[in-house]
Amino acid sequence: MDSLKLLHAIFNTAIDGIITIDYRGLIETMNPAALKLFGYEEEELKGKKICTLMPEPDRGAHDSYLHRHQDTGENRIFGIGREVLGLRKNGTTFPFRLAVSEVLYENRVIYTGFIHDLSKEKAAEEKLKKYTEELEGKIKDRTQNLEHLISELEKARDEAARAMEQQQELNLLKTRFVSMASHEFRTPLSSIQLSALLIDKYLQKKDPENIHKHTGKIKNSVAHLTGILNDFLSLEKLEAGKTQMLLQHFDLVKFSEDLIEEMQLISKENQTIVYQHTGSISQVYLDPNLLKNAAINLVSNAIKYSGENTFIEFNTEVDDGEVCITVKDNGIGIPAEDQKNLFEPFFRAHNTGNIPGTGLGLNIVKRYIELMGGKVVCHSAQHQGTSVSLIFKKL
Repeated sequence: MDSLKLLHAIFNTAIDGIITIDYRGLIETMNPAALKLFGYEEEELKGKKICTLMPEPDRGAHDSYLHRHQDTGENRIFGIGREVLGLRKNGTTFPFRLAVSEVLYENRVIYTGFIHDLSKEKAAEEKLKKYTEELEGKIKDRTQNLEHLISELEKARDEAARAMEQQQELNLLKTRFVSMASHEFRTPLSSIQLSALLIDKYLQKKDPENIHKHTGKIKNSVAHLTGILNDFLSLEKLEAGKTQMLLQHFDLVKFSEDLIEEMQLISKENQTIVYQHTGSISQVYLDPNLLKNAAINLVSNAIKYSGENTFIEFNTEVDDGEVCITVKDNGIGIPAEDQKNLFEPFFRAHNTGNIPGTGLGLNIVKRYIELMGGKVVCHSAQHQGTSVSLIFKKL
C-alpha cells in the first residue's frame, strides 16, 4: 500500500503533465499539472475521448492511429517522443513534447502520455529568430557594431544549447526513473503475489515448512519496498529543502560500534565487518542522524555488492583538523566509465546485474554529507572492491 501511495504522490506532484487512457482512447486519469495545462477540472474530462484535447488534424486522425496500432502493431504514436499541439478549454493551442507508453496492467492495456510544455522554449526560439533577423539588418547598416552584435548572437546560441542540454539531462533522468521503478517495484510485488498463492496451496497440504519459507519471502519483499519508499522520501525532503541538520557533540567510536552491531545482523553468511578507530580523541560535532543514514547506506552497499566469507572494513579517524569515516569492501567494484555518474539520482553501474537498488543511495549520501559541510571521496575498480570516505573539517 505504501508503494501505491508513493506512486500517487509522484503522479500528483509531477511538474510535467501525465494522462492515462484506456484502449478506446477514453481519459481515465489526469494529474494536476495536466489539468492546469489544458485549463480543465478533472470531472470535465474523465471518460471523454483524448482527442478532446487535440486540434485538427490530430483530433480526427487520433482514433485511426490508435486502432491501427491495436490491429497491426504499427507504431506511429507509441514509444516515440514528438512535438504536438494541445487544445485548451478556452480554444487556444500550445506546443508540447509528447511521449506515449503502452502498459499492461491488471490484464488490460493502458496508454500513458507524458506532456512537457514547450511554450517557453518555443517563445525563446521565436525570440531568438526575430532577434537574429534584426541583427542581420543592423549589420548591413552599422558595420562598426559588428563585433558587439556577433557576441550577443553567440550568447543567445549558448543559452539555447544549455537549454537543450538541460532538457536532454531531464529526459535521461526520466528514463532512469521509469526503468528503475518498473523493475524495483515489479520484482518484489511479483514475489509477494507468488508466495501468497503458494501459501494457500501449502495450507491445504498442511505444510508449515514451506508456509514459513514463503512468509519469509513476503517479509523480505515488503522490507525491500519499504527501503525504496524510504529512499524516495529522503530524496523528496532534500528536494523540498525540508531536511533539517541538527549538529551535536557525540562519541564517534560508540556511534560506530552500535551501527556495526546493527549492520552485522543483516550481513551475508560469514561476512565480517571489522572496525578500527585511529586517533586519541573520538568526540565529533556532526548530525548523528544524517551521518547514521549515510553510513548505513555505505555499509549496506558493501554487504550487497560483496560475496560471502568476506571482510568489510569500517574505519574512523579523528585528528585536530579532520574527521574521516571510510567503508571499504572487496566486492564487484565500479567500472571506470560509470564512476563519473556515480552520484547522479537513479544511476546504477552496468555491472550490478540483478542486485536490487534504486540508484538513489549515493546521491542521498552525498547531499547529506555536503549539508554538514563535508565531502564524499570514492575509489573503486571493477573486481577490486570499493572504498568510500566521508571527510569533514573538525569544528
